[in-house]
Amino acid sequence: MLKLANLDDMVALRRDLHAHPELCYEEHRTAKLVADRLQQWGMETHTGIAVTGVVGALRCGSSARAIMLCADMDALPIQEENQFEHRSRHPGKMHGCGHDGHTAMLLAAAWHLQQTGGFDGTVYFTFQPAEEHGSGGRAMIEDGLFKRFGCEAVFGMHNWPGLPAGSFGVCAGPMMAATNGFRITVKGRGGHAAAPQDCRDPVPALFAIGQGLQTILTRSTRPLDAAVLSITQVQAGGQVINVIPDMAWLGGSVRAYNVAVVDLIERRMKEMAQAIAAAHGCQAEVQFERCYPALINTPAETEFCLNVMREIVGADQARVIEPVMISEDFSFLLKEKPGCYVLLGNGDGEHRMAGHGLGPCMLHNASYDFNDALIPAGASYWVRLAQRYLS
Repeated sequence: MLKLANLDDMVALRRDLHAHPELCYEEHRTAKLVADRLQQWGMETHTGIAVTGVVGALRCGSSARAIMLCADMDALPIQEENQFEHRSRHPGKMHGCGHDGHTAMLLAAAWHLQQTGGFDGTVYFTFQPAEEHGSGGRAMIEDGLFKRFGCEAVFGMHNWPGLPAGSFGVCAGPMMAATNGFRITVKGRGGHAAAPQDCRDPVPALFAIGQGLQTILTRSTRPLDAAVLSITQVQAGGQVINVIPDMAWLGGSVRAYNVAVVDLIERRMKEMAQAIAAAHGCQAEVQFERCYPALINTPAETEFCLNVMREIVGADQARVIEPVMISEDFSFLLKEKPGCYVLLGNGDGEHRMAGHGLGPCMLHNASYDFNDALIPAGASYWVRLAQRYLS
């Protein structure tokens, strides 16, 4: 593993970012900090890509080959419960997913590669906005990311609580699921709760639809087709208890690795909702939104990354893991280019200093904090990857 001469500076930078979180497409301070560092180190720096995205270019040798290394910058709309010194200064905003650490690790790698070289070609350091619910990866592509910065392959990394700190995990093929949102609105005819015979009550229709949706996974998809359908929102009526409402709705999330499975779930959801609503004398409207595609690592790049990990931390700490059902908008980049997305273990929270919240150190949790001890491991991975790929 590399010994980073600027480790203290990168830790301070990471904590500064944590203290000043910015939500999607609002990362102006973060983007300026990143761009300023890249420019100070003499790198060609491009800003304003998809509003706040930044790309630094570092060239070494004479080869025309190029790769892209990526990190995300945005925070989450969470009220932080930690009370340590670098807690969020902005109410309702928090780096609860470690993007502050991702930015610091990629900057540390950029600095080291600028100092030492050791590769032949171009490395593009891409700092992306709006990974959280903003499709920032897709927005950067639409704003000309790959047209302006042509590359052979793209690589990404995310910290992962629960994996031992400093260990790595990855798998070839689908590693993260496609995520889709749905909302089913049932329209009936409201009235007085004492006279239901004069109404077309949408509430029991909605209950029946909600129960029926789970049979899509148990009776319409194959047992081998991994998928999750979660109802996370339900709304009906107002504050008066003796009124049957005209309308009720439920919403939630569908996740799967296979596009054909998503297509099937959407079709069956519409058929079931409309038929059940009609049986209750109501009408159903189904909205289904395709959010992020499945994240699919290409086999050759995955094997290459596994070898890089093993070189840094040893074979026992570089693991082939099972796919997970969370989603990641790096998937948009992997639809355009070969590449690989890996997980870096963040531990179980033992690294948190006094004053942390009472909750677990899990992603999207108000008590989370990135483990600064990962910065050397993450930066070493980026440096070795660039040097080996562009050897």
